Amino acid sequence: MIKKWLSAAVCSMLVAAPASFALAQTPAGSKADYDAAVKQADADYKAAAAKCDGMKANAKDVCKAEAKRDRDVAKAEAEARRDGTEKAHAKAMKTKADRDYDVAKEMCDDKKGNDKDVCVKDAKAAHEKALGAAKVEKAEATGSAAEVAEARRDAKKDTMDAAYKADKERCDAMSGDAKDKCQADVKTKYGK
Repeated sequence: MIKKWLSAAVCSMLVAAPASFALAQTPAGSKADYDAAVKQADADYKAAAAKCDGMKANAKDVCKAEAKRDRDVAKAEAEARRDGTEKAHAKAMKTKADRDYDVAKEMCDDKKGNDKDVCVKDAKAAHEKALGAAKVEKAEATGSAAEVAEARRDAKKDTMDAAYKADKERCDAMSGDAKDKCQADVKTKYGK
């Protein structure tokens, strides 16, 4: 009796589990929801851009870049919800990475000399890392195991190359033996 009951329970879980997974997947959103999200993103952008008008110099540029980033990311995320695919989600991740990079570069404009160079290279490293994550996610959603492995290798290489350049740039602020040691340490760290 107990064996029959356990067998029935296990069988029902095997049947119910795939059904629950199917329900758990995010279905595509409606066009009306997408249109409303895009309209809201545009309204939020106009309000944020209006606040930027009272600012001066680079603060104004940073403010506008942030407003544009927020609008573009909101639209990309709305598109991803509408389409309901991993590919669309990866595209939204790429858009966010690109706009975050634009904001970070704009923030670097307040700096000068080597500090600015390091800031830009750090922003590039963060951008490469985010792009790599988007590429891997897209490959996981649409590609074979070999394509996923290749995307991971490429992402790791691009991220490491950008981090190497940023760390190397930090050494340029130094001089003499300290600079030589810094460069040698960076080369060792990245296997160059």
